[in-house]
Amino acid sequence: MRKKLAAGNWKMNGSAALLGELAKLATQQDAGAPQVIICPPSPLLIPAVAATQTSAVQIGGQDCHSAQTGAHTGDVSAQMVKDTGASAVIVGHSERRADHAETNADIRAKVQ
Repeated sequence: MRKKLAAGNWKMNGSAALLGELAKLATQQDAGAPQVIICPPSPLLIPAVAATQTSAVQIGGQDCHSAQTGAHTGDVSAQMVKDTGASAVIVGHSERRADHAETNADIRAKVQ
């Protein structure tokens, strides 16, 4: 049976100062609780991974580009998210669909 999952997307919120709260959450997470993935903005991925590294709390990215490299200013690839120590990435946001006109084909390319 799969374990329940609770994911928190910080969207374009958060700061380095809030990472202390994340560290507190990490110390309170026990093995029987649902799997927890927190998805802070990209600039906070590395310190968030550091704040949770000795806990069951996982860190994820909020989005990724379908390409691994290239001239895509401001974007990050799935490999770049992984390189931060994050273990997941969310794709298919309603905001990305509305604000950036992302289609099902765009989302499929990111997943692949």
